[in-house]
Amino acid sequence: MSDLRAQITENAIILNTVKVAVIALLALVLIRIMKAVTARLVEMANSPSRVAQMREQQTRAMANLLYSAGTMLVIIAALLMALPYFGFDITPLAAAAGLASLALGFGGQYLVRDLINGFLIVFEDQYVVGDTIKIDDETGRVEQVSLRRTVLRNFRGAMVSIPNGQIGRVANLSRDWSQTWVDVTVPSEESAAAALRALEKITTDFRSDPDWSAALIEGPRVLGIDSMAPSGITIRIQIRTAPLRQEDVARELRRRLKAGFEQEHIPLNSVQRVELVGANRNGL
Repeated sequence: MSDLRAQITENAIILNTVKVAVIALLALVLIRIMKAVTARLVEMANSPSRVAQMREQQTRAMANLLYSAGTMLVIIAALLMALPYFGFDITPLAAAAGLASLALGFGGQYLVRDLINGFLIVFEDQYVVGDTIKIDDETGRVEQVSLRRTVLRNFRGAMVSIPNGQIGRVANLSRDWSQTWVDVTVPSEESAAAALRALEKITTDFRSDPDWSAALIEGPRVLGIDSMAPSGITIRIQIRTAPLRQEDVARELRRRLKAGFEQEHIPLNSVQRVELVGANRNGL
């Protein structure tokens, strides 16, 4: 009788162990299939551009990271499920693991915050290596992105390392387009109509220049008189450019404005510029 009970117990242990192994194996197969599907989708969306290739590399790295983490979790869960069938009491082990995770949570909370925020930055495609971004008061080109930190090369040439947990509001200056307004102030005694005609001619010639057409997305467009003051009238010009080309375009436009107004004998009080970077092509 005792031999029969021992045999039944042994068979039950083997059966339960097989069940755990099968469940773990199916979970691993499912994770592997998801990894293969992700890799296939990345290959289908592949593009020869440098930015697309960097995003592909980041997507592959993220897929590998999730695959490794998922595999480890499945193995640990399978071991914890199988140990009781072999007579091991996992209660002390679970309690020790809980205390260890609690201590790790208190001691490494900043590291965990960096990793979580880094994962979201990569997953949401907020920026990639090569983009020019602004984080708080720091602006620069992204040199490296990891789950723990983002490294910028600022305009002074310094390498700035920022923990991802400290990154809040980010302005990506390399996406879609950049926008600039150039304000031209003409003395009050001058004819506004003559100034507007001169501006229309200058901006039309600028748009037609093949050397600058690649940098222009929309405009330059004369919006009209923006303000009036005793010192003169201010006329605003709007320009949308390729990303990060607004400085070059604004400098060239100011040069043409100065030359054109001198040719028309129209004095200038000042030429000012304000700029906006954005992704909404319908807004002003």
